[in-house]
Amino acid sequence: MRLDLSDPTLDVTSPRVHAARERSWYAETPWGHAVLRYEAASAVLRDRRFRQGNARWPEQNGVPHGPFSAWWHETLLSLEGNDHARVRRLLVPAFRTRTIAAMTPRFTALAHELVDAFASRGSVEFIAEFAEPYAARIICLLLGIDESAWPEVAHWADDLGASFSIDVGRQVPRIETALAGLSAYVEEVVADRRRSPRDDLVSTLTATLAEPDGLTERELNVALVFLAFAGMETTRNQLGLALQTLLQHRDQWRLLGERPELGPRAVEEVMRVNPTVTWVTREALEDLVLEDPGGGAPLRIARGGIVQVLSHAAGTDPSAMPDPSFDITAQRPPHHGFGAGIHHCLGHFVARTDMAVALPLLARRMPDARPDGPGQWLPVSGNTGAVRFPITFSPGVGAPDA
Repeated sequence: MRLDLSDPTLDVTSPRVHAARERSWYAETPWGHAVLRYEAASAVLRDRRFRQGNARWPEQNGVPHGPFSAWWHETLLSLEGNDHARVRRLLVPAFRTRTIAAMTPRFTALAHELVDAFASRGSVEFIAEFAEPYAARIICLLLGIDESAWPEVAHWADDLGASFSIDVGRQVPRIETALAGLSAYVEEVVADRRRSPRDDLVSTLTATLAEPDGLTERELNVALVFLAFAGMETTRNQLGLALQTLLQHRDQWRLLGERPELGPRAVEEVMRVNPTVTWVTREALEDLVLEDPGGGAPLRIARGGIVQVLSHAAGTDPSAMPDPSFDITAQRPPHHGFGAGIHHCLGHFVARTDMAVALPLLARRMPDARPDGPGQWLPVSGNTGAVRFPITFSPGVGAPDA
């Protein structure tokens, strides 16, 4: 079966994709083969015969040169081998679990502050009034920059988010303008930390510039720009998708408000069934044969061949979870929303923590929330999410200290 991933009308969570999964563990696409079942997806993401497949994304979309292409090839997403290992090793200390966990009270206060601004009104455009400022201000907190800068950071991040769109070739001027703006801003922040180090992520990473095998100034700039845009964009989108899913399951929304300790489980369950990153790409480093762990026909991949792992199809595969219906109390196999293997998302704990704070708080303070119309959504392919998602609810029902 063939799935046209280049078609913006294709919904990769649709019954058509499920039907393809029933017929075979993989499908053909214009961008290589798509893996559709859970065990095969897990195996591919950890198979060292593949590299991260996004490195060729600009060339595949007619953008072989220029600032965007150059920057893209230097991000951690595109690096491999010793270069990837060195840069990742230097970035890891900035994402210590205890450091992020210690920020939880600030995340909680921020979420309440944002809800307070619209609670008495009984309506909210969720993306503009909660998801975007919440995600952008958390990035500012993480980087140790003034939270008042969040609108500009969010604007740059939003435009850089077009890097993952399936029409990226037409978005290059917008992307490169944002790239120049955010890069210049990051340079100023790094210069400030070199003069006056603080207890923040930028200072931690800036200190590596003086190490014999530390980050170069260019590597630091590339890393911080990528962190700022990817961290904001994906969290904002995933929050919108989480609300979409939870409001379609009223019993789960109500349960989450009553049992906030289910926040971490809710995050995992939402990312299993409605991920913002709808596919993860791998490129074969050699001619190889992929065996289906489920016993299906093997798949031959030539060197340079592309394999797309479809996150939703794998996450809802009945062969891996007999009852794949949405349930925030269920224990599931790990989803693929943050990737896997050596390219597993470096900032996953930040995203998991801030969403696990926000979702129960929203469910408690807006217990009868419901969509106010269909909203406006990106194509359900590539990186997806809401552009606009209006919500209504009874004003003042869920008090902050409820």
